[in-house]
Amino acid sequence: MDIKLTADYILEKDFKKSMKGYNIDEVDQFLDAIREDYDAFTAKIAALEEENARLKQEVATSSRKTVATPSPISTNNTNFDILKRLSNLEKHVFGSKLYE
Repeated sequence: MDIKLTADYILEKDFKKSMKGYNIDEVDQFLDAIREDYDAFTAKIAALEEENARLKQEVATSSRKTVATPSPISTNNTNFDILKRLSNLEKHVFGSKLYE
């Protein structure tokens, strides 16, 4: 992204004067307001970029830990739990009809 205007450029910008030109004080006030917003946007972008980099680092660290740590869950216990839940679900859905 190529930013052409800087806060200092906006602050120091001078306009040519003419007989039926703009009110210089109004233009200066408007440019001051633009510069304040520009500074706020620049600070917000910097903060978001910093947070983005931090979160990317956390994800990278977290994914390395997940890959490196073996899963302690036993397949037998998991299958037993699934069968038990399935049995309870069947009892709930079909009730006494299941055993008739």
